[in-house]
Amino acid sequence: MTTPNRLAVLSCAALVVTTAAGCASVEKVANGGDSGAAITLGTTNGTTVLDPAGAYDIGSWLVLNNSFQSLLAFPPGATVPQPDAAESCQFTGSDTMTYKCTLKSGLKFTNGHPVTAEDVKFSIERTKKINDPSGPLPLLATIKSVETSGDLDVTFHLETPDAVFPAKLASPAGAIVDHQVFPADKLLANDKLVGSGPYKVDGIENRGTTPAKVTLSPNPTYRGSATKPENSKFSVRYYEKPDDLKAALDKGEVDIADNGLDPATAAQIKNDSQAGSGNLKVAESDSAEAFYLVFNTKDETAGNQAVRQAAAQLIDRKALAHDVYAGTVLPLYSVVPAGVVGHNTAFFDKYGEPDVAKAKRILTAAHITTPVKLTLTWSRSRAGAAELEGIKKQLDASGLFQVTVQQEPDWKSFLAGWSNNSYQAYLIGWTPDYVDADDYISPLVVDGGAFHNNWDNPQISTKLVPESIKLTDRTGGGAYAQIQNILADAVPMVPLYQNKSFYVYKAGVTGVDTTVDNTSRFRFWQIGRTKK
Repeated sequence: MTTPNRLAVLSCAALVVTTAAGCASVEKVANGGDSGAAITLGTTNGTTVLDPAGAYDIGSWLVLNNSFQSLLAFPPGATVPQPDAAESCQFTGSDTMTYKCTLKSGLKFTNGHPVTAEDVKFSIERTKKINDPSGPLPLLATIKSVETSGDLDVTFHLETPDAVFPAKLASPAGAIVDHQVFPADKLLANDKLVGSGPYKVDGIENRGTTPAKVTLSPNPTYRGSATKPENSKFSVRYYEKPDDLKAALDKGEVDIADNGLDPATAAQIKNDSQAGSGNLKVAESDSAEAFYLVFNTKDETAGNQAVRQAAAQLIDRKALAHDVYAGTVLPLYSVVPAGVVGHNTAFFDKYGEPDVAKAKRILTAAHITTPVKLTLTWSRSRAGAAELEGIKKQLDASGLFQVTVQQEPDWKSFLAGWSNNSYQAYLIGWTPDYVDADDYISPLVVDGGAFHNNWDNPQISTKLVPESIKLTDRTGGGAYAQIQNILADAVPMVPLYQNKSFYVYKAGVTGVDTTVDNTSRFRFWQIGRTKK
């Protein structure tokens, strides 16, 4: 399954041309007016599309998780989805191929139209029909058909067993749209969207054709799992660069900044907060967001397993975390991050600490002439060029590699570059759609995966993944351990680090620490202000 626009903080930020100077020149495309009371979140996770059928990046899901309802949702701190628009949901058989939900009665969209089983069926079939190349269709790939009974009952018939299907429905891929408003065969303009979530979109300010600011207010007709909002208005501002986000924070344009801040800046703010200086506070917790150095296995050089193994033997994750990211990330030793059930330390178990002698033996045994010339490509990174320059320094210092680092500033060009095999190795991040080991395996490993690295292992794709996806007990890690060990040996990608959930907020803002968890969902309704 290919899902390039869902790729962590690296996603479409390059497409949003906005600066810390604010939105004085943006075009207002919807009325909503900001009274000045809005709590504003600033992010570098840009987006272009907010229609759930075409939205599959962090910047859009940030808004959709708060403005659209799905049948299920993830409560704060939970990794098992709970009913939201649904009264109840369950598999009807032990084969996990039939899933039935009953909607709450009396649900309404913000335009007053009722939310019915017909809308649920329409929403799924619409996403599949539109089949937007940048959309969330891969999460719905196991759905064979959707059947309704009356206004409240809906049944999903699956092509293959899929025990994590409920978690997929709990994402914006399962967002319920109004069949009377949304066209069945094309995306709806951002300023026309209608949902039934905790918030309604009041206004969108664009720079060019991309959102620069989205303003929302609580939906008075919402009935679901979210608690009563702690604020009367919430807005999201999109910035291109970490420096722009920091400048906006300094100028008071935003009340909260996500972990798009430059690592050194984030570390300094954290130190100041712990020392009791400044007016900024920090909410920090685990995150399931992971970053990888991906190899194009069709390339003459990167396609050699020994080259990839030697690189894995040399890369010092601890040094990257300390020197490049100032301790704001954690070293990662497997494709599945720590904190996700099924995680192991496959890469550390196989390679241990960085070792030049071991790397040399790997290359010598494969009769590879050194230094190996290798080009590493990146597009967006919180640390800028320093990240891959740090890896280059480590590889070059061994005398076994001669590395060139190049940037592709345009994100669309970067996507095209790795998709058409233009790069040897490239830096990519991944934020999970649902916190389960499968979401790091099925989308990323099977048949080249979202990273288009041309690698596939029949044992994984035809045996281990189908077997593991059947299991309703997601605590069993046998198959996922096998998969991670295979990946550590084949090295189609090297796991580098995982982010921490890191939010900076002004004194007086409340609730940030309660919404930060490893589901990557930021719940607007929990954020408030202390009364003066």
